[in-house]
Amino acid sequence: MATAGRNTMLSASLTVNNSAAESQNPEEDDGQNLWSSILSEVSTRSRSKLPSGKNVLVMGEVGSGKTTLVAKLQGVEEYMKGRGLEYLYFNVNDEDIDDHARCNAWVLDGDLYHKGLQKFAVSVDNLADSLALFVVDLSRPWLALDSLQKWASVVRDYLDKLRVPPETMRELEHQLVKQFQEYVEPGSDLESVPQRRNPETEEESIVLPLGDNTLTHNLGIPLVVVCTKCDAISTLEKEHDYRDEHLDFIQSHIRRFCLQYGAALLYTSMKENKNLDLLYKYLVHRLYGFPFNFPAQVVEKDSVFIPSGWDNEKKIAILHENFQTVKADDNFEDVIVKPPVRKFVHEKEIQAEDDQVFLVKLQTLLAKQPPVTAGRPVDTSNRAPTGSPRTTNRSAAANVANVMPMQSGTKKIDPNMKGGQTSEGVLANFFNSLLTKKAGSPSPGGQPTGGGSNTPGTVRKSGSKLGLTDVQAELDRISNKSDLDSSATTPPAENDES
Repeated sequence: MATAGRNTMLSASLTVNNSAAESQNPEEDDGQNLWSSILSEVSTRSRSKLPSGKNVLVMGEVGSGKTTLVAKLQGVEEYMKGRGLEYLYFNVNDEDIDDHARCNAWVLDGDLYHKGLQKFAVSVDNLADSLALFVVDLSRPWLALDSLQKWASVVRDYLDKLRVPPETMRELEHQLVKQFQEYVEPGSDLESVPQRRNPETEEESIVLPLGDNTLTHNLGIPLVVVCTKCDAISTLEKEHDYRDEHLDFIQSHIRRFCLQYGAALLYTSMKENKNLDLLYKYLVHRLYGFPFNFPAQVVEKDSVFIPSGWDNEKKIAILHENFQTVKADDNFEDVIVKPPVRKFVHEKEIQAEDDQVFLVKLQTLLAKQPPVTAGRPVDTSNRAPTGSPRTTNRSAAANVANVMPMQSGTKKIDPNMKGGQTSEGVLANFFNSLLTKKAGSPSPGGQPTGGGSNTPGTVRKSGSKLGLTDVQAELDRISNKSDLDSSATTPPAENDES
């Protein structure tokens, strides 16, 4: 009996336990679902972390600003410029998943001697994670097209030597074509919808065929052309007489190159920090799949941005409408010519000697020179008013007596000749003696005497025109007296006594 009761109790307890376990199964199922959802979310986040090992290969001419450009992207103001192949990086942050990564930036030297160093930056393993960035110096636009073609051939030769499997290369080329065809210009509809980085989910979209001269040179890796020093455009306009049509001509040829290689084009300025943030966001978009909602910019001539997939031949032809002196088919080298180099002549530096030494030399030099009198010598014997006016008049009467037999006005009077040599000299002495008379003394006839008369040379110095009239009147009077009377001394003597 005891055994039977014990078995009954065990069976009852098992039944109760089973019923309790069955009643707890829904809660356990909910807990398991919760944990599975958490684990799946963690695994999804782990798969969506930012990938590492992305590379940007920067190439360009010497002095084009390659290292400065990457340093600006990194946020570093002070940096050391190297040789050969420089390694830099810039940080990439994803705020949605709170993750960050470093994007490698390899700067290749502008000298083609170092082109073999590409093997340390790009290999077969990381080719799918690489991007090529060509830097063009806009302060030297005559080198732009040759530089782009040169570095494109360098990359092409390196990829050919890299011996990438044909299947891998075809896949990379197909991805570039697909990205170019599926480009949609950001608009209001797309900007209103929040976008997240999710490269695995791709929606079906309408694929348009490629246009003419589009992706005819497919490198298999994304390509971005950055024109630095766009602030030098104003200098080109002032110093080299560049006009808007020349700038449009340069832009059209660069855009044709970008269209052939499926590249993006961006004008930047490190001095003015122009479009640097836009370049960073576009690089992160192409390498990490971040959303990018910035449209193309072609209005401002120094702030051009053309993403890959936006441009075509018809849009480039719009620039040709502004051409006046150039044609769209003209050779780039024939229109954009390198200006002549101005040879700078180094003048010999002149050292200034001490002031005291200079003054001593000047004093010695002045001491050796003979003294020089200012002006011409003046005969003061005839011009100085010595004695009384009557004494002067007597001498004047004597001089007139010697002059009267000569015809007045027959010869030109030279007042510079001294008296006693010729009749002209005697007449000159007579007029000099008239200067000693008091100016303005009237004659008995009411007419001024010859004492106020001046020679023409004296009239220039004093600025008076009245003296010249008196002299002329005196000459006329003397001439008339000489014709009527044979004695020349009597009329002037009477005039003097009056």
